Amino acid sequence: MNMTATTLRFFAPDHLQYEGVRPIQVWGVRAFYLMMLTMVAPEAWGVLLRHEGPWQPVHAAAWCIWATYPTLAMFGLLRPLQWLPLMIFTVGYKALWWLFVALPLVQTGTLSGSTAEEMAYAFGFASILCLVVPWTYVWRHYVVGVRG
Repeated sequence: MNMTATTLRFFAPDHLQYEGVRPIQVWGVRAFYLMMLTMVAPEAWGVLLRHEGPWQPVHAAAWCIWATYPTLAMFGLLRPLQWLPLMIFTVGYKALWWLFVALPLVQTGTLSGSTAEEMAYAFGFASILCLVVPWTYVWRHYVVGVRG
């Protein structure tokens, strides 16, 4: 098999191994699972493990969620399509945060230099995640419930 055919197969739907999802999407999702696991989990677990004194309950819940979802990304590395709800959760909460926190700051011209600026950039990567998530597969398997 020549290099062109191999390259094209990477972009073509794979009905045998990935239920019609393109291998590039599977590997793109895996890359995001890996980024979550290596970039978010250490920071979140570090905050939880180093914290001293009583917690503010909502603040603690946020850090617990931030420690749990990237830790679950380990399973997504092994079974990327089965763990897509984790990616949907990630896209969902980041999109909501952008809608309710960042967008009003952008509209008033106050995002730059605000306490939300760094998070706005970090959460902006969710738009790239939207490009690799196989939305047709998500629709078929998680919304409609059709297999195969």
